[in-house]
Amino acid sequence: MVVGAIVSFVVALLIGGLGIYLGAAFVTDVEDYKHAVITAFIGAIAWGLVSWIPLVGGLIALVVWIAVINWRYPGGWVDAAVIGLLAWIATTVVLWILNSLFSLGIGAFGVPGV
Repeated sequence: MVVGAIVSFVVALLIGGLGIYLGAAFVTDVEDYKHAVITAFIGAIAWGLVSWIPLVGGLIALVVWIAVINWRYPGGWVDAAVIGLLAWIATTVVLWILNSLFSLGIGAFGVPGV
């Protein structure tokens, strides 16, 4: 049971990292998958720390998640927001394909809303 949870977590983190990698590669020309996976991990922790706040937690968490991307990648806030949007789109598409083909029922860790 523990092994399955660890495998699920790692797969979800790698998929979240893939989304950030693709978004960052498109916007900043930074092509470092390890950097993207670490960014996904930090972003997920940051999201979890503030998303619980009543009424505005989701909005604050989104800004904090974009701030993590802004901190980890060159460019400004607009570039970070575009990386985040592209990461969300890419991750959603990858998960849709994987879950449709293999009926895995997996999600992504490090990209909110997927």
